[in-house]
Amino acid sequence: MELSVERVEVWATTIDDKPGGLAKVLGALRDAGVDLQFIVARRTPEASGKGVAFVAPIEGDSAIRAAKQVGFSVTPSLHSVRVMGLDQLGIIAQLTQMLADGGINFRGVSAAVLGTQFIAYLALDSLDDAEKAIDILQRA
Repeated sequence: MELSVERVEVWATTIDDKPGGLAKVLGALRDAGVDLQFIVARRTPEASGKGVAFVAPIEGDSAIRAAKQVGFSVTPSLHSVRVMGLDQLGIIAQLTQMLADGGINFRGVSAAVLGTQFIAYLALDSLDDAEKAIDILQRA
């Protein structure tokens, strides 16, 4: 199985839970030329009128400046690994089983298929877990 596996920094910001809240911060990144590959946004658990947006990657000085201007920062407690490869029946089940066998517990998983390829973002609790996951998946 040929996989592309790498650690990625996920950035997060608080957004207003109202029409245009997410569009505002994503528009600022677009205007700065940031080419995002991953976006997840949701309301915060409490009814605070706020939400949170997670994005990746943000690379380069101008992109980082633009991200910081709209409140984004690297999430130090979220360690993420991006896995890409050829889609096949049960691929995420297979990968998560391999990681479970290696003692890896997930904080979250997001995955999608486009055409013949899959992409998955694995959220882990520690840098050590992220490095172990990368090692396991690179040996797959």
